[in-house]
Formats: sequence, structure tokens, C-alpha cells
Amino acid sequence: MSIRFDRDADGVVTLTLDLPGSANVMNADYRAAMAAAVTRLEAERESVTGVVITSAKKTFFAGADLTELIAVTADNAGAFAAELATVKDQLRRLERLGRPVVAAINGSALGGGFEIALACHHRICLDDKSIRLGLPEATLGLLPGAGGTTRSVRLLGVQAALPLLSEGKRLRPAEALAVGWIHELAADPADLLAKARAWVLANPAAVQPWDVPGHRVPDLRPLDPASYPLLAAAPAMLRKKTHGCYPAPEKILAAAVEGAMVDFDSALAVESRYLVELVTGQVAKNMITTFWFQRNALEAGGSRPAGIARQTVARVGVLGAGMMGAGIGYASATAGVEVVLKDVSPEAAEAGRAKVAALLDERVAAGRMTPERRGQILDRITPTASDADLTGCDLIIEAVFEDRRLKNTVLAAAEAAARPDAVIASNTSTLPITGLAEAVPDPARFIGLHFFSPVHRMPLVEIIRGEKTSAETLARAFDFVRQIGKTPIVVNDSRGFYTSRTFGTYLTEGIALLGEGVHPALVENVARRAGMAVGPLAVCDEVTLSLAMRIREQTLADLAAQPGSGLAPEHPAYAVLETMISEYGRTGKAAGAGFYDYPPGGRKRLWPGLAERWVTGDPGVPEGDVRDRLLYIQAVETARIFEEGVLTSVADANLGSIMGIGFAPWTGGTLQFINACGPAAFVERADHLADTYGERFRPPDLLRDMAERGEYF
Repeated sequence: MSIRFDRDADGVVTLTLDLPGSANVMNADYRAAMAAAVTRLEAERESVTGVVITSAKKTFFAGADLTELIAVTADNAGAFAAELATVKDQLRRLERLGRPVVAAINGSALGGGFEIALACHHRICLDDKSIRLGLPEATLGLLPGAGGTTRSVRLLGVQAALPLLSEGKRLRPAEALAVGWIHELAADPADLLAKARAWVLANPAAVQPWDVPGHRVPDLRPLDPASYPLLAAAPAMLRKKTHGCYPAPEKILAAAVEGAMVDFDSALAVESRYLVELVTGQVAKNMITTFWFQRNALEAGGSRPAGIARQTVARVGVLGAGMMGAGIGYASATAGVEVVLKDVSPEAAEAGRAKVAALLDERVAAGRMTPERRGQILDRITPTASDADLTGCDLIIEAVFEDRRLKNTVLAAAEAAARPDAVIASNTSTLPITGLAEAVPDPARFIGLHFFSPVHRMPLVEIIRGEKTSAETLARAFDFVRQIGKTPIVVNDSRGFYTSRTFGTYLTEGIALLGEGVHPALVENVARRAGMAVGPLAVCDEVTLSLAMRIREQTLADLAAQPGSGLAPEHPAYAVLETMISEYGRTGKAAGAGFYDYPPGGRKRLWPGLAERWVTGDPGVPEGDVRDRLLYIQAVETARIFEEGVLTSVADANLGSIMGIGFAPWTGGTLQFINACGPAAFVERADHLADTYGERFRPPDLLRDMAERGEYF
């Protein structure tokens, strides 16, 4: 049976969720099994004292079947709405059975699983820090539609429920107890079931708060003037966060407020209508495709060579104790790996270790780490200035400045000191891996591991396979990235690889817009409204304007040294950069002056000199073109990189663009953005941009062929 029905001598029925597969999912099997269980409870009600719902799986319940949800369209929305109504009716019958119902949550309960728990009169959870509880539907472009929105609002109030719902927060059991989502914690599985059974026997007349006559939402009542400030402020605050790109948080707010104005069952209907609207929309399909199906496939090893045994790294040598090197050391030591942090002097290496200590101190201060664990992690890091301390390292990661000669020098010395079979990696963000591999005797053991800054926050690592990188080296690198809890994407070698090359187009396009006379505030604001994490001018300040020019110069020098390679096409952004650096001496945030001013103790602000120098009148660039230029240039470059064979996986492209370079998450990534536009429509718009603003927007032949054949990525 998918839901086991066990009744004890006191009439307490335990419903054990045990659907086919490794996890309980709200699919057709669940709907049939729950229908049978509820119908039996109603039929045998007189011999039932109460009900305990628990799970036979490691997790309590995993949520909705996303394979079903992504297939919902306008054509079959009616059938989906009927199935949703069935799920809600079952839970409504359960909570109005006239008998106490307790959720004994023995593992993570997310989405639909937590909605089942909310339909129970009492919720007890195992006190295990690995367990997560919550309604994360918004992170996939949806809303909690099996009663989760309605019940949370009536339980907690609109103001308390909205952040949990619109941000899709996943809470530890103690956190869920503190906000009022659950009622008790249990020490172990036996204690969990004992407490659940005891509560059933002690509360024979249990009723949900919303079924008590006269119940009101705590902080929102119809026609109550005290509610007006909330109703006026909430949409504006939400818009400030979403910039209108994400329908789900807006629909959650609408369902919460509109539902609070009507009776409970009408509120459930309001919730359903908004879910149907979201699930048939493009944004949800984008986000489900990338953040669920593609991410799960990648993390399960979709880009890892098959047939090679998994390995773990015991000791890693990190060359360079600056911001990137210290971040890599932090991520590695936190995952239990011994770290040798090497720099040019003991003082420089110790400074890198101090950076790690500062990050750990922040976690201790926030209550997310004990002082004992901090000490254990820090003890794994050995600062040094000697290559001899790299003895025994099975992985070396170089993280020094983007200078080929420097990298070659430190890599050769480290390779000689490490284990003979050690994987040798460079954290370069732009220099071709095949060329850097010449610094070591065995290029088959050489690979690129491109981390993103700040390493302790950025979840992605771009693995770059050189021309001679072996499959075993790639597998070992992939395993290390997963070992330290990050998501790997795999690309082939090329200048700038995938992420840096695509990211560069975003920066230079933003700078080119400024050079054409578009007001810098408009450039930055439109970028954020389009869903980009940070405006291009602000990002350029972070990475420094001088670095962009150095990379350009290195590219030109390398291309000039390669017969027949041709020269890189000129880009209008570099004239602006040259003026900023040479004429104004403004090189970025580190220097205290770039596209932005950085007043001591104050917030950064755009430098007024930008408008004075470049904004002279109407530039003739519509706001819609500004938006499309910033998005399309990255998508076109991604398609070009895919055509060249640098990218070989759509999932790598989509996740890399969002998790690595901050491409708008609502799109599902650069290639999913093309899919959502439709390749034919995308090509037409890109051609218009190319005709108007430059050949860099011209779509590659791959896209034209796909458009003609009606194919998608």
C-alpha cells in the first residue's frame, strides 16, 4: 500500500506515507492512496480516536511531481485545476474528520509535503538540523497551491507569512517552531511517535483555528483602517525586490490578501486560480526546467565521465592567499579537506588564513557555527611560503594574478612538490587551459577550476577541460567540486571559456550604451529591472576597469602571436574604458573611483562626470532596446560558444549563466531565454539589433538553422 493504515488498541490510526520510489511525491499514486485513506477514516470514524501521519522514507514528503506541473498548459489547465481541487478536498476532509490529526514529521517536508502537515491539527518534528521545512514554490515560479498559502496566512498573519512564502524559505525545525509553523520538537523517532500519540489522546476535540467560528486573519481584516498601511506598502516593497520580473511573489501577495478577505474555502479557490495562472506561464517553466531538472541532472553527474570510480580529495594545495585563494581554502576546509595555503611570504599566507578566520567568525557571531567547529576548520589550514609543504597534496589549485608567466612559474614548482598523480588546476578566468598546461610535465593531469567571487557565497565552479586533459582528471575535478558542496559545469577550452566570455559581453555592452549617450542611471536601472543581479557599470567597478583592459591587451597579444588567427573585433566600450583610466584616473572600486564614487562612510553613487562627458542629449536608444541589448548580447554569445563546441550541454549553459554571472534567473538561463522567446523570434530581434547597433548581435548559423527547423535547445 502507498499509504499504510495501522490502528492500535486505543483506536489511534497511523497513516504511513510510503509511495513508490525513493521519495513521497504528490502525484497520481498519492492522490489515489490519500483518497482511499480518507474515505476509510470517514467510514470507520466511530472506531478511530485520532490520526498520526508519518513517513516510511528518509524525507517526510518531497512535494509536487514537477514532471506533471511542467506539462500543464492552457489546453489542459482545466484538468489540472480539477486534480488540484481533489487534493485540497482530501486535506479538507482530513482536518474536518472530527478527530485529532497529528503530523509526525520525521524528515524534510517541503512544498506539498508541508502542506499536508499544515492540514493537520498539530505538527511535531524531529529535532534534526539536517531537516528542512517550508514552502519553496516561489523559487520555481509557483505558489503553494495545496492550501499552503491560505493556511500559513491564517495561522501566522499576512506580515509573518509573506516572507516565508514569497522568498520560499526553508527552515530548520527549531526555526519553524519559532515562527509558529510547527508546535513541538522530538528528540528521536520513538519520541516523535510517542508525542504524536499522546497529543491525539489528550485532544479529542481538536479543531483547526480557521474552522473556529469568528476566526480572523491576525493582522488583516476587511474594512479595518488599521490594515491600510500593510495593504499600501506591501506591493511597493515586493516590487522593489522583484522589479516585476517574477510573477510568483506578486501572486502570493494577491492570494494572501484576497484570501484573507473571504471565508476559508473561498480563499482556497482564490489560491488555486493564481496557481493555475502561474503554472501555465513561461517564467515557471523556465525556472522549473533549469533549477530543478537541469540542476539535479548536473549535480548527479550529468557532465562527469562515466565508468570512473568516484574519489575524494584529502589534501589540497592553494597557490595564492588573496581573496580567491582564501575563499577556495575556506570552502575546502569547511568540507573537511586539509588545506596548504601558499603565498610569497609567511606573512602573506597568514593573512589569507586570517581572511578565512574572519569568515568563520561571522558564522559564529550569527549562531550558524559553534566556536569548536570554527577551530576545527581553521586547524585544517596550513599557511606557508614553501613549496615543500605541498608534499602529499592530491590536488593543486593555482589562484594567483592573471599573468601567464607568474602562473607558469608557481604551477611548475607546485607540481614538482605534490604527489606524482596529483591533479593540477588553475583558477584562471580567461587564459586558455591548454597553454597553461605546458607548465607541467603531464598535461593530462591539468585542468581549469574557475571559482567565482566571493567563493564562500557563489555556488558554481566552471571546470575547463584542456585539449590533453584526461577523462580521469575531469572526473576527479568534478568529484572535488561536489565534495565541497558546489555545482559544477564542464566546458571545453577557449579564451574566456564560457562564463567570463559571456560576462564580458554584458559589461562591455553596458559601457557601450554609456558611450552612445544613454544615461548611466538608466543603464543600471534597466539592467536590474531586467533581472540582472547587478548593473554592468557597478560590476565593472568591482572587477576593476584596468583588469578589463589588461585582459583585452593579453588577448590582442596572444592573437597576434598566432598566425592566421585574425584580430579581435573592435568594441566601442574600450574607448570609454581608456578615457576613464587614462584621462580621469578612475580604475574601479578598489581605487575609490570608477564609474561610481565611493564616499567614506556613505553609499556609492554614480560619478556625475559620466553624464557630463557622455550624455549630451537624446541618444535615440529606446529603453526596450537597452534591456534587450543587455540580455540578447549574452544569449547570442552563449549560442556562439555552443556552436563552437566550448559548451556541450544546455544545462551547463543555463546554470552557468545564472549561478556564475548573475544572468536573470526568471529566464531560466541564456539558452532557455532563447527557447522562451522562440528561436525564430529571437533571430529576428537579434538581426534588428545587429542592423541598428552592430554586428556583435548577429546570431550564429546554429541559431538560424534551429529557427528554420523549428528546433529548441
